[in-house]
Amino acid sequence: MVIMGDMRKGCMLGLLVLAFVTVTAVLGWIAFPRIVAALPAPVRLYLPEEVIRAASTPLPTALPAPAFTPQSIVLIPTLALPTAVSSPTPTIPATYTAVAHAAETRNPMSEAGSPTPENPSPMTDNGLPLTVTPSPPHLVTLSSPPPAHRITGLTVIPQKFNNCGPANLTINLTYYGHAVDQLDVAAQMRPQYEDRNVTPWELAGYVNEQTPLQASVFSGGDLDTLKRLISAGYPVVIEKGYEPNDWQGWMGHYLTLIGYDDAAQEFTSLDTFLGPWDSHGRAESYDYINTYWQHFNNIFYVVYPPEEEEEVLALLPAGLTDPLTMWQQAAEKAQADTVAEPTNSYAWFNLGTSLTELGHLTGEQSYFANAAAAFDQARTIGLPWRMLWYQFQPYEAYLAMGRTDDVLTLANATLSSGGGQEEAYYYRGLAYLAQGNPNQARLDFEQAITWNPTFTAVQQAHDSLLNK
Repeated sequence: MVIMGDMRKGCMLGLLVLAFVTVTAVLGWIAFPRIVAALPAPVRLYLPEEVIRAASTPLPTALPAPAFTPQSIVLIPTLALPTAVSSPTPTIPATYTAVAHAAETRNPMSEAGSPTPENPSPMTDNGLPLTVTPSPPHLVTLSSPPPAHRITGLTVIPQKFNNCGPANLTINLTYYGHAVDQLDVAAQMRPQYEDRNVTPWELAGYVNEQTPLQASVFSGGDLDTLKRLISAGYPVVIEKGYEPNDWQGWMGHYLTLIGYDDAAQEFTSLDTFLGPWDSHGRAESYDYINTYWQHFNNIFYVVYPPEEEEEVLALLPAGLTDPLTMWQQAAEKAQADTVAEPTNSYAWFNLGTSLTELGHLTGEQSYFANAAAAFDQARTIGLPWRMLWYQFQPYEAYLAMGRTDDVLTLANATLSSGGGQEEAYYYRGLAYLAQGNPNQARLDFEQAITWNPTFTAVQQAHDSLLNK
């Protein structure tokens, strides 16, 4: 009897232990994603991929599409881009203005001008065409770069968490003898370590305001322009898309290009995320650069000594040296891309971006109307859910058109995905303000300032609201 009693007690104890282990395991499994999510992002970065995948909730498939079908997109009237080269003060200030210089080049080439690109065929989705008048032909044609070149003397820097922007800038500053730490650079532009993005204009602003060097940002570049700069000894930083794998999804990434080889059809890059860390460089095909560079409207920036500005500008197509012409040509290229690939959402996004910037420069409302329609098309096709972590012109176009609900939808989606913090709060605040909700606008402006106290546009909006 004693033995039977001991067996019953043993069984009961075993059942209790099993029940405790089971409940603990279930509760642990439920809490596991929250525990992992609560860890600082730099800590999560070093967790095994299997752990991250197990703890991750399903990612969004895309940014929210418009509430209407493509057939309901606002009709796009015939649009003629300006041919003037002056850049009037915009009536709706842009949050970020392209840093480009209008100085004449020192050594213009003597070859004949390049032909004007033909008009792409009209869009057919909405019944009316979007006609972009080609810009004037260049006064000069730049000579072709040599078939291969490699810049030496640069050292790759492994980036800290989400720090590819400051890390790549540090590589370039160090190349010109201005030694600086990537974290010191980051502290000026993304004081919150969890901030996901620094724009090219912020990076150029840091160079121009806090170093003896100079930097300029351009959109609508091409491979020949990259090669000419590299062959003259100027590293070039591009912003591009990057897709490490299916489950992590698309994201933005900066890349310093230091060489190229036409025979191999490859650029040599210093990749602060992928390495290699011996500074030998990483080969990226021309096709790869073309494909993923398009995701950011072929944007690039160059760092150089200020006394060499004329030399740098002489290496660029003439259209890139004036903001109005630059965005005009970028719009032409994007429109041609939409005709060649009607389901390419990046081409439509680039068209919207370029038209938005033209709207800022000219004050013409029709540019914003067309930009909003282009962004509608891009969203309908499908944009990566991180898209507005890095590029913000859809907010500006929709605000200019009074489409505040679209701004709220996109800002909420972006904030819920953990990115685009100060910009999303800023534009959401502007939308609330336009809807007559100044209290919520003030709260969003304060959130944006908390994320980045150096964000002057939101500080001005906040101060203006308090002074009313």
